[in-house]
Amino acid sequence: MSSQASLSAAAEERKARLAKLKSLKRKQPDEDQDMEDGATAEAQAPDVASTYLSGRNYDATTQGPKLGFELNPADGQKTLETQAQELEERTRKEAEEEDDSKPLDLFKLQPKKPNWDLKCDLDKKLEILNVRTDNAIARLVRERIEKSQGEAKAKAVGDGQEVGMEGVTLVEAMHMRERDDEAEREREKEDDELA
Repeated sequence: MSSQASLSAAAEERKARLAKLKSLKRKQPDEDQDMEDGATAEAQAPDVASTYLSGRNYDATTQGPKLGFELNPADGQKTLETQAQELEERTRKEAEEEDDSKPLDLFKLQPKKPNWDLKCDLDKKLEILNVRTDNAIARLVRERIEKSQGEAKAKAVGDGQEVGMEGVTLVEAMHMRERDDEAEREREKEDDELA
């Protein structure tokens, strides 16, 4: 039983020491001076931050968290936060400088190329048309070749010789196709340069 009594006495003594330490920790240094001046502690409202915050992770002078160092290592360096703050200030100043009573300048709203809206989805539509154009040109060349072959056969039947497609006709058709393609490319370049 004596060991139990000594343990309970030690616990009570420890509780008393903790209570005393707690009261010392929460005691404000200004209270001693105010009591010396004759003012009571109840008459003056205590600082909430210093009364209820222990000061372990909170710095009451800066009213922010304790960072664990005396000088901030980011001081004097350009961080993302400082750049964002500078950008915000600059845009705010520019917005203040702009006068809303000015009329709207339509030249600022005008696109650089006046026909941009006409060409925005034109490539998708032109793909289909280019395929159809190529097919039509091939069909015309084929018809011309068949026509020249028919004429050559008619001559050959009259002469008694069987002749295939003339090489000159084929070369002429290929050159004509190349010229048409080149003219089309030049027209597209001129359209782009004008726009």
